[in-house]
Amino acid sequence: MDFYTHGGDIYDCNLDTKTPILDFSANINPLGLPEQVKQAVINSLDVCAHYPDPYCRELTAALSNHYHICQEHIICGNGAADLITRFALAQKPKNALLLAPTFSEYEHALTLVDCHITYLTLQAETDFSLTTEMFSEEILSALTPNLDVLFLCNPNNPTGQVISTSVLKEILNTCKQHGITLFLDECFLPFVTDNSTQSLLPECAAYSNLFLLRAFTKQYAMAGLRLGFGVCSNKILLQQMFHCGQPWSVSIPAQHAGIAALQCNDYWAQSLTLIDTERAFLIQELKKRNMNIIPSKANYILFYSSIPLEQKLKEYNILIRNCENYRGLTKGYYRIAVRTHEENIMLLHAMDRILQEV
Repeated sequence: MDFYTHGGDIYDCNLDTKTPILDFSANINPLGLPEQVKQAVINSLDVCAHYPDPYCRELTAALSNHYHICQEHIICGNGAADLITRFALAQKPKNALLLAPTFSEYEHALTLVDCHITYLTLQAETDFSLTTEMFSEEILSALTPNLDVLFLCNPNNPTGQVISTSVLKEILNTCKQHGITLFLDECFLPFVTDNSTQSLLPECAAYSNLFLLRAFTKQYAMAGLRLGFGVCSNKILLQQMFHCGQPWSVSIPAQHAGIAALQCNDYWAQSLTLIDTERAFLIQELKKRNMNIIPSKANYILFYSSIPLEQKLKEYNILIRNCENYRGLTKGYYRIAVRTHEENIMLLHAMDRILQEV
């Protein structure tokens, strides 16, 4: 089994390319690429005979203004995965702590530098919760001076569970005391609309041991353009990360797309309304079909079913994420993205036909 396989493989030769593919396997904004971003990409083609700015100066200035953070604390990359790899190559940690289950690219990057990885396994009995007292005690006790880096994903992928801000800050302070770098992935945090957790972006300036990751991929449906950014006040680390990859990692179209995306306020407001409504709808409907749902705050839902849904849904040209290759999960766990109401209905109808067959 390949532990580093991801969703979004619409190029699978087993799919019927003559009919539309419904991709629930990748957690992309269902509204698609914003029109402003499309136009920015088209306009950028006029200058694509030139090399892109390796330092992404206009983009980092726009990010600095949008998020009210220091421009010198920002590094851009060819998607979040690029920055995860660069971080590992730059820091070369010897000992790391990861949750299980969580995003596999952390492990993948750490194996490139022969890092020893310890796993804190989340419990299915508590819905892989990150807010229990047991979780807080376990993770804080695991933060010892021999640890170099802790990777956290908030909300966690694939569970959609969040870590409370108070616990996050306690973790951050404990990491600082022991000389541990906290790598905090907030790529899905913009989709969390309640007050269950908050961003640690405001803490980056004061905590040089905090590296915070964000991406345009999911939020603005820009997976094919590849654009992510990191925020950290450790300038030496940022310099090392810059030199751990090719200098022109972010294309001109991607840089222009990022600047335009930050101005898409109406698009983003519509996105949040849609996702909140449709997430609740999907959870309710999946429960009616006796699926074991893991409560999610994100734009995706993890659930368990004893039926081999991945292969059966492919017969309807519908992709979902089989999560059995996540460390800490077993066969039968699936993740679906929250899509438009029409698409969600099509998924549910296909599931109904499958359920009638068994």
